[in-house]
Amino acid sequence: MTASLPLALASLAVWLYLITARGGFWRASIRDDDESLPEPRSWPRVVAVVPARNEAEVIAESLGSLLHQDYPGSFAVILVDDQSTDETAAIGRAAAIRVQSSDRLEVVTGLPLPPGWAGKLWAMKQGVDHAANRPEPPSYVLFTDADIAFSGDALRHLVARAEDHQLVLTSWMVKLRCESPAEQGLIPAFVFFFQMLYPFAWVNRADSETAAAAGGCMLVRLDALKRAGGIEAIRGSLIDDCALGRKLKSVGSIWLGLTERGYSLRRYPQLGDIWRMVARSAYDQLHYSPLLLTGVVAAMALVFLAPPLFAMLGTGLTQLSGALAWVLMALAFQPMLRFYQVSPLWGVALPAIAALYLIFTLDSAYQYARGRGGLWKGRVQAGRT
Repeated sequence: MTASLPLALASLAVWLYLITARGGFWRASIRDDDESLPEPRSWPRVVAVVPARNEAEVIAESLGSLLHQDYPGSFAVILVDDQSTDETAAIGRAAAIRVQSSDRLEVVTGLPLPPGWAGKLWAMKQGVDHAANRPEPPSYVLFTDADIAFSGDALRHLVARAEDHQLVLTSWMVKLRCESPAEQGLIPAFVFFFQMLYPFAWVNRADSETAAAAGGCMLVRLDALKRAGGIEAIRGSLIDDCALGRKLKSVGSIWLGLTERGYSLRRYPQLGDIWRMVARSAYDQLHYSPLLLTGVVAAMALVFLAPPLFAMLGTGLTQLSGALAWVLMALAFQPMLRFYQVSPLWGVALPAIAALYLIFTLDSAYQYARGRGGLWKGRVQAGRT
């Protein structure tokens, strides 16, 4: 037995496990339209909180989609202008006037960022505080980003699911832009890797410890958020959605699924744009631990990089094991590629795509070591202490 054969067999064993025993994550089958939901007898009050920092390019379309929601109950939108240096607030107000919904929109001027807080979470907290202090506080808060747009029936579907299943958190992984070559090559893999880390079937099971959410769309029960310690409990998290998912799952049931009723307006035209997006928070996912980073490098090499190397350079059983693992990898990627309507040939390229994501993660650690971690629109949020 050569030294490479055990590694080839280990790679194949990992892919057999991922395909058969990790919550069916690769099927991409848990979606917002996977069941027919009854409408509630009475529609609860909802307030959307939109943190926005220098989002003049997208805020009009994003707010317009929220203000156009066909929701039978009381619904309002709070735009938290997080120290923007552009016309985010003014464009937001103009968008509300244009769709004749000025009475639905409140613009809050964000306060300076206190020490120990991530910028988005500080804006979210200010929005929650304003919502809670309304004469008639909402039952739910919809956290959404300034670059997310929704179909007109989105809120009805979110609330119907939350009410029917008594959920404290209902989250959609909205559809990201996938138009440029960089987006087509890397965005489906981003969602694929997320589901591999957090299988949605496990997230949605009350008896599983796996918890996550997608920050672009999180409908949260306000009373449950208070029981979980409020936004303050996760104040420094850069991956705020998964942190909030963990906190809320400790007090009730949560649900996460794919959707086409919400979509991102954020463009990633070049490889560098996606690089910066991933590197901003990847090392936070590893708790800034060099030991965990080393483990991730080894695991990524075994799971994604070894199979094509063994398939192309190995012999005998080593080559066969590598080839089978590569085939399983490519097949597992197909449902996500279909969801994003891109070529199935990207499945064969998944090892190279994974190698790029590994480089992004290493750069995230490097930027943290330089004191530039979590850089977002001029803010460094995860510098070394």
